[in-house]
Amino acid sequence: MKAIIKDNILYIKKEDLPQYQKGKSIVRNNYFWALKSISDYAPINGDWEFSMEVWIALNRMLLFFTNSGYLGYRETMLEFSDDTLIPDILRSSSTKL
Repeated sequence: MKAIIKDNILYIKKEDLPQYQKGKSIVRNNYFWALKSISDYAPINGDWEFSMEVWIALNRMLLFFTNSGYLGYRETMLEFSDDTLIPDILRSSSTKL
């Protein structure tokens, strides 16, 4: 998932967010709700925002879903641009583009 950090807020780009699909994959829908539940702001048609206070929970949740094997890495890993310094707390669930 493409992500950026501005003013200690992590933004996940809307085009990379999981989609809720009624009656579809339980794992995917649980992932959607889990991610949405710890976000600070999750507009329907916008980037989701995560403050520093939830980054440890975000990291743990992303690692859990990554290790489950039900979702692909591109769905569960944060992708940052090459010029972004990845915070230590997010390093294990992040990669560079």
